[in-house]
Amino acid sequence: KILLILGFLSTLAVIALIAVAVTQNKPLPKNIKYGIVLDAGSSHTNLYVYEWPAEKENDTGVVQQVEVCKVEGPGISGYSHATEKAGPSLAQCLRQAEEVIPSKQHQETPIYLGATAGMRLLSLENKSAADKVLSSVEKTLRSAPFNFQGARIISGQEEGAYGWITINYLLGNFKQVLYQWQSGWTKLLHSLKSISETSGALDLGGASTQITFVPNKLSSESPDNLLYFRLYGKEYLVYTHSFLCYGKDQALQQKLARDLQASTSNSSLLDSCFHQGYQRTINISDLFKNPCISAKKKQFPFSQLYIQGEGDYQKCRRNIQKLFNKTNCPYSSCSFNGIYLPPLQGDFGAFSAFYFVMNFLNLTSEQSPIALDKVTSAIESFCARPWHEVKTAYHQIKEKYLTEYCFSGAYILSLLENGYEFTEKNWQRIHFLGKIGSSDAGWTLGYMLNLTNMIPAEEPAVPPLSHGSYVGLMVLCSLVLVSVLLFAWLLFHKPKCLQKGIV
Repeated sequence: KILLILGFLSTLAVIALIAVAVTQNKPLPKNIKYGIVLDAGSSHTNLYVYEWPAEKENDTGVVQQVEVCKVEGPGISGYSHATEKAGPSLAQCLRQAEEVIPSKQHQETPIYLGATAGMRLLSLENKSAADKVLSSVEKTLRSAPFNFQGARIISGQEEGAYGWITINYLLGNFKQVLYQWQSGWTKLLHSLKSISETSGALDLGGASTQITFVPNKLSSESPDNLLYFRLYGKEYLVYTHSFLCYGKDQALQQKLARDLQASTSNSSLLDSCFHQGYQRTINISDLFKNPCISAKKKQFPFSQLYIQGEGDYQKCRRNIQKLFNKTNCPYSSCSFNGIYLPPLQGDFGAFSAFYFVMNFLNLTSEQSPIALDKVTSAIESFCARPWHEVKTAYHQIKEKYLTEYCFSGAYILSLLENGYEFTEKNWQRIHFLGKIGSSDAGWTLGYMLNLTNMIPAEEPAVPPLSHGSYVGLMVLCSLVLVSVLLFAWLLFHKPKCLQKGIV
């Protein structure tokens, strides 16, 4: 009987030890939330899937990008003449999002669409068409299995501010923690941690461009350009301005219209911003239906404009600089067109078309920024190459983009130098960023990050036992097992003195 009791007790103690250890130490269920943001830009739409733990840090979710899908076709503003097709164009990317996000979480996953400058322009040109495009988009998004939260045109200020949030979030400025991926990025991130607490953001799209940063000194000169944010328990007051019609595509349209107006009613135009040997024909009506330049329209004795490339960088820069009106400034300091700009402060992350164009020209570097004179020289050399040579060297790139890299490079330098007045001295503080870690630099992550403030935090998953209870149970079971084993040993290995006494 004693043997049975001892065996039972020891077995019970072992089972209890194993059961408590396994139960307490099994992996906790991941409590992950998802969100979807569609960036409906002027030239195309991207769908981004983000995830974050339900337990937030200081009321702001820790968001990271897990998927991106580029929608086939033009941006939704390109469907102004077939508005019913705008929504269905998003279907393929929505199906991709369904595959990424667990099906049981589809209904609780918020989905947002933010339309930027392309739709801002369409709304100015034809509000009825813009409303129909958004209606088509909304219909498609409502039919998806996600929690539709809205499809709207975001303001230029919002676009700039959310881009600023993205850059500083990815650089670890809000939590004072640097994310370290590969060694090159680690060095870049350390270089970006300057005296200033946050980095500025420079965004360039097809139809608009934004500049956003925290000024060194607050000013009440232009309160409309100031925005307030609270992130990770800290407050931020940022300067931001969006220049509609100064994205790279619209800037080119403005330049062409200006050059055409200055011409002597000649249907042929020699353009210094295109490569020598390049030829293009455009319709005059298409050029002047654009809200950015429609006010400048005059009558021409011809319906088409024949463009021939000249490949003269210096002349191209002089023509581009005419787009920036620097004559009138009602404030202490301005960028251009009479818009207030406080003194530039700290480092800047330049993304979207800033990055795509400069990366094509091999003018981005993870280690250290390339000097301004070298950037200028590289763009000048590229513009001087004849079109047939460029076309052969970059045959894998779509001709539409390839033809405009010379103009875009010259325009970026004009915008940064002449528009925002970056100089050789502070040029080194501009860092051209495409991706940081696994996330794209852009406004959508900042948008998602800000929206998570409205998502209630949930209690984190915890082990079934508190640490004290777990330790106490383990000690108790261990003592029982040791006691049983000690008793059994004493029973079967009695001291000789006890054995003689018994005899």
